Amino acid sequence: MSKRAAETEKSPAALKNLSREQPEDNGEYPEEMGEFEDQYGDDYSSEEEIIEAGADGEDPGEDETMEDQMELDKQVYLPSRHRLQKDEILEPDSTAYHMLHRMNVKWPCLSFDVLPDELGDERRSYPHTVYMVAGTQAQRAKDNEILIMKLSGLHKERQHEDSDEEDDDDSDTEDEPILESRTIPTNSTTNRLRISPHSHTAASMAESGEVQIWDVAPYYRSFDTPGLVISPAAKKPAATLRMHKRTEGYAIDWSPHARETLGKLATGDNDGKIFVSKRKEDGSWASEGPYTGHTGSVEELQWSPSERHVMCSASSDGTVKIWDARAAKRHQLSVEVSSSDVNVASWCRSVDYLLATGADDGVWGVWDLRTFPNAAQGKTVSATAQFTFHQQPITSVEFHPTEDSVVAVACADNTITQWDMSVELDDEESRDTGGVADVPPQLMFVHHMPEVKELHWQRQAPSVVVATGGEGFKYAIPRDSIYSVFKTISA
Repeated sequence: MSKRAAETEKSPAALKNLSREQPEDNGEYPEEMGEFEDQYGDDYSSEEEIIEAGADGEDPGEDETMEDQMELDKQVYLPSRHRLQKDEILEPDSTAYHMLHRMNVKWPCLSFDVLPDELGDERRSYPHTVYMVAGTQAQRAKDNEILIMKLSGLHKERQHEDSDEEDDDDSDTEDEPILESRTIPTNSTTNRLRISPHSHTAASMAESGEVQIWDVAPYYRSFDTPGLVISPAAKKPAATLRMHKRTEGYAIDWSPHARETLGKLATGDNDGKIFVSKRKEDGSWASEGPYTGHTGSVEELQWSPSERHVMCSASSDGTVKIWDARAAKRHQLSVEVSSSDVNVASWCRSVDYLLATGADDGVWGVWDLRTFPNAAQGKTVSATAQFTFHQQPITSVEFHPTEDSVVAVACADNTITQWDMSVELDDEESRDTGGVADVPPQLMFVHHMPEVKELHWQRQAPSVVVATGGEGFKYAIPRDSIYSVFKTISA
């Protein structure tokens, strides 16, 4: 997993080599937190306006030029396939979103996770509220933080419809999203962070090689409990695990099994070692391992959603391995899923034999784990579905929490894509390509986001996606971390 590069133009090789330029520290920083609102206003130019201008007494000799220009306007722009010119910018079509918001924080964040809340499941009414935890990548190690955030007032995207000024004023007042935050100091960049499915506990893989456990429950409660005092003890890690010594890593996952409510954690490092750590009744932790077998760094770990002791690992050696944590620290199955590094993986929660992977060559796919035993017999194992639409490293992949055919993918080409594996075109539909013949029919949506690093579905609000990315340096100030929260009309 690559760290955030200093420039969006950096090559994939530079990203993988973890290169990062340091901005000049001039003591000036952007405001750390505050209210945020939809970044896109209501001013726009419609195609209808262009047509009227072309028909309003202009030289008939310009008709052909106008028609050519209009034809160009109809071409589909794909951020992953086209480059913007210096004088061009991308503006989203708000009609393609049910909801779209963006916010900035002080430091870049390579990783975050969504906190479960008590506001109910299957939430569909607006405005939405999202709680989440993130770890920073500050310029100086001592400036790093664990961020606990509450995003509220996330309103539905307003369409560009005619309305009187009074209605507009009321809407502006009601539609102000609010960001509240709390911070915990830490002394190292957070490479990866995950929230326990059983409690408001976070685990982070640090650049220093430490695995830190954070009790974020008091911070979560403080958002909705005025006057709540957070104890000094809550501002330190609940535990620090050092089994990886000084070797950093990116792979970390909590067991979702109902019998592991105290906490069971799998972690993997750049030396290819995997450890399994369990919390005891007295609050202490015990680690088992290392589990070895990979010849490259362990980039991702995922516990089985149904088998208590089973987990899978994805590695830069191009393989996915299946492990039984009880079986002498050796993998049970191994399948080569890519000729390049396997960066990310997602084990489907609703269909427990489906696994999605994303690789450094831009290829991502879905695998049927029931076919993996064939590899042990020397047979070829192929993906159930595989896509080469992206041309840059895949940085995040995640199954929809309830729709097993839907997958969200983040890529270093500055895009987030949503896919539906259940889509199949008939012959007539296949002939009508709409000018995008090379785009798979399973591709439902493309969202542009610079340097996107990680995405997650908000499991309690169907089809809401949260993602973190970056915008580069501005005025010698450390780059902001940009979070997008959106729900598309395709979902």
